[in-house]
Amino acid sequence: MIVMKFGGTSVEDARSIANAISLVSREKERHPVVVLSAIAGATDALLKSAELSVAEDFEQSTSILNDLLERHVVIAENLIDSRSAVQGLIFDLRKRFEELRNLCQSIAILGELTKRSLDTIAAMGELMSTSIFSEAMRDKRHDVAWVDARSFMITDDQFGNATPIFGDIDARANAVIMPLLRENKIVITQGFIGSTARKITTTLGRGGSDYSAAIIGAALNAEEIQIWTDVDGILTADPRITPNAKKLRMISYREASELAYFGAKVLHPSTLRPAVQKNIPVVVLNSKRPHSTGTRVLASPPASNISVKSIANKRGISVVNVQATRFLTANRFMESILSVFEKHHTPLDLINTSVASASLTIGDPENLEAIVSELEVFADVAVFKNKAIVSIIGERLHSTVGVADRIFKSLGDIDVMMISQGASELNISLVIDDQKVNEAVIRLHHEFFEPLPIEKLFEDITTE
Repeated sequence: MIVMKFGGTSVEDARSIANAISLVSREKERHPVVVLSAIAGATDALLKSAELSVAEDFEQSTSILNDLLERHVVIAENLIDSRSAVQGLIFDLRKRFEELRNLCQSIAILGELTKRSLDTIAAMGELMSTSIFSEAMRDKRHDVAWVDARSFMITDDQFGNATPIFGDIDARANAVIMPLLRENKIVITQGFIGSTARKITTTLGRGGSDYSAAIIGAALNAEEIQIWTDVDGILTADPRITPNAKKLRMISYREASELAYFGAKVLHPSTLRPAVQKNIPVVVLNSKRPHSTGTRVLASPPASNISVKSIANKRGISVVNVQATRFLTANRFMESILSVFEKHHTPLDLINTSVASASLTIGDPENLEAIVSELEVFADVAVFKNKAIVSIIGERLHSTVGVADRIFKSLGDIDVMMISQGASELNISLVIDDQKVNEAVIRLHHEFFEPLPIEKLFEDITTE
């Protein structure tokens, strides 16, 4: 069996869903499990509606929900031929939206919006997109089974960013999904959402649909996990910055994970972990151009002499410089720093340290003021905002002589505030001013990929 995950832009309207259905149809003999995101923009609209409710703007909240309902109704009417099926689907959609309005009204009355309530609201996007998709497939005479992901995607109760409980998921996914596959049904389920053992709705965090697909694939020992998105695959750089960017035919799990973590938005950073454990290939494909060959992410791709595979960038970074004001051993100093960030659930991207000082980067500034206040108990703290990380990634990076020299010569007069090179053997990351990112990426891409090395690893991005 295979897993086919379709993102929001791949199911954004009737035409996109019809295209996705055709892609599923051509893989029918491989027993697909289809994992869907909400339609493009739905999750943002749902969360905005909730935020307006707690701000006592229930009229605007209701208006957003009404517009979103209308989008779903239009998709159903333009996608499904059977009038009775459309009417039944619209009835179900209206019921779900009535539940949403009641929940938002309760939030407005209480004046409180919890992460638990947000998860319940956000989950509606995937439940509705999969309902439409399933009914549309039945309308095309496919034998499908709609499965609520909350019946098997068991998580803890960290609402908003829940952690999957893999042992429970493996057992339940095999009990719920495998019998349906043995009956030759095409299984349709949701990404992003799960449930606690007490059957309370949770979400895996933004981008969690990719993660869901990998978890399901690993639980069912899939032969392949397909991630259908709106780009041709994993590229040598962001094509919005460098129009000459090329597609990688294949890449290693480790390289793809680094790219995902440091800003390449094709894959969610957590996606690959379950697939790596089961050695399942992940294929990134373009639903808008289904004849593109995509990028295969493999545990052990064929050996290559290419030192740099891709350049990623991550904007909106803050650098926190910490200088100890009293004596602490190096271990105690770092332990004190890291405990502050952990307390405030703020992940770190890069860390450079010496005996009495450290430089750290964060992408989420929400708790920055509180973090600085606690760090100042034992250190002098300086914060530099509007920075960015540019990462040069490749498995042969550190075993190839002269790469660092080429990097810094190509950057020329662009100031580098921080360098992280030793922590990962396949990543050199630089912190620069945010406004210099485009120029830096263009220069680095020109240095390493223009002209392209003579290697079958790269191909042009499809333009038809």
